[in-house]
Formats: sequence, C-alpha cells, structure tokens
Amino acid sequence: MKWFEKLYTFFILGAVGIGLVFSQLNGAGLLAEVLILPLLAFMIYLTFLQIPSKEIKASFRNKTFSTSAVLINFLWTPFFAWVLTLVFFPDQPALAIGLIMLLVTPCTDWYLIFTGVAKGNTALSAAILPLNLILQIILLPVYLFIFFGAGETVETAYLVEGVIWVLFVPLMLAALTKALLKGKRLPASDLLQNLPAVFLVLAIVAMFAAQGNMILENAGIFLQILPPLAIFFAVNFFISRQTGKLCKLPAGDRVSLTMTTLARNSPLALAIAVAAFPNEPLIALILVIGPLIELPVLALVSKVLVKMDRGN
Repeated sequence: MKWFEKLYTFFILGAVGIGLVFSQLNGAGLLAEVLILPLLAFMIYLTFLQIPSKEIKASFRNKTFSTSAVLINFLWTPFFAWVLTLVFFPDQPALAIGLIMLLVTPCTDWYLIFTGVAKGNTALSAAILPLNLILQIILLPVYLFIFFGAGETVETAYLVEGVIWVLFVPLMLAALTKALLKGKRLPASDLLQNLPAVFLVLAIVAMFAAQGNMILENAGIFLQILPPLAIFFAVNFFISRQTGKLCKLPAGDRVSLTMTTLARNSPLALAIAVAAFPNEPLIALILVIGPLIELPVLALVSKVLVKMDRGN
C-alpha cells in the first residue's frame, strides 16, 4: 500500500486529533488507557514477526553501529538534554526533570515502524533495542541524581511490567509463531507489512484519548517545550547523519542510527515518572505532550530520509 506510506504523516496527525476528541467523551479516557499497552505490544509482535531471526543475530555483530548509537544516546544526549534544561527551564525543576526523562530514554517500540517507513535496516534497529532498554533503565536514575540530586526510587514493578509487555512477550510470541509455521515464509503482502503502522496509529489514538484532558488543560506547556525539543531533533539529526557518514555505514544503517537517536521512549518514561514523582504532575505532563511533537517529526524525518538516501 504505497498510498499508505505517502499519507503516513497525515495519519499520525489525524490519530492525535481523533484521540483528543475522544478524550472529551465520558469513559473514553479510562478505556483508552487500558488499550495503550496491548496495542503497542501487538505492534511490536507484528514487527518482530516480519524480521528474519538470522538478520537480527547478524546485526549484533555490527559493532560500529552499536557503539555509535550507545555513545550518542547515553553520553552525548544526556549532556545535551541537561544543557537544554539550563537554557530553557533554569527555575522550573519539574519541567527540567520531565524534559530530561523524555530525552535520555531512547525509544523501544515505535521507532521500528518509522525505521521501516524510512527504508532503514529494521533488523539492525531491533538488535539494538534490548541494549537501549537495559541501559536506559539502569542509567535514568543515575542521570537524575547527577543533574538534579534526585533521590527518589524508581518502582521496579513499573519497569518490569513495561519490559515484559513491550519487549519479551511480543518477542516470544513472534518466535513461537515462526516455530509453529515451521520455517514457512510469511506472505510478503503490503497489508501485512503495513499492519504494524496501523496499530501504531491506533495506539496514538488511545494515548491521546487517555491523556487529552491533561494536555488541553495545560496547553501553554506545549509552547514551552516546543523550542528545546525542536533544537534537540535538529541537532541530533545532524549528528547522527554525520556520524553515519564518518563511520561509512550503508544507507539503511544510517537511517537506523538516525531513528534510534531521535525517537524517545515516552510511554516507559511516563510510567517511571508516575512511580518516582507522584506529587509532581508536571513531570508526567511533559512526557504526555512529548509525543504530540515527536510523532509528526518522526513521520516527517522518515520521508526526508527516503529522499536523502535514494540511490545510495
């Protein structure tokens, strides 16, 4: 469905709008909140299902890509995020912590979809996913302590639940499905290839339906975090592209590097924020509003990358 890929940006924006409309309906928010995790999990299952296991194993041996991604995500980005908080939120610690939590947690779910849309190496992106997840869980409390002296303890239960549902359950189900098929190849239809993107759109609708009231009641914060996020996306886009060229990565690998260093893991960071800072709703609000800016940016970047790397 080439038409689906061409209109993907509009589907993302439409999903955000529909979610905000649904948030105004009685009971819709509670139902949507229940649906977010299953939709994301099924999206990841469909994505893993279409990636040959051999390609994922081979991707782990790509040390150049993995090293570049880790250095950008866990060394450069935390420092850069801290500088942005000093510039934009010097006297607003809640907003500063929220921005840090949003920017230092690389995405572990929907970036695979955007990587596929951008014609990137999805197997390589899937291979770096577990490492991104483990490192962000370990390092997030460290970043908070270093930058803010935060002593709050992150609830392990939230982290374990997120890891199980968003990573291990989809991965195990995909492996089981492949085993039951006994090596038979899945039909390479456009419908099957686009199903993960369809479920991402549905998850976005649910996310904004669940949190729409909070977003609409604090619309001013959207304008406050827009400048630092715009700078983050622009700078990291440039750095990831230059790093990919410097390391002489193939075009598909450069796309994967760009996506894994741009996409942020707001759902997981939101769960952590709710557990670690129950008395600071503004921190959670930043993580709710973040996707409103991030998702259209990723959709646009995926289209730009297709044109930039065409013929390479």
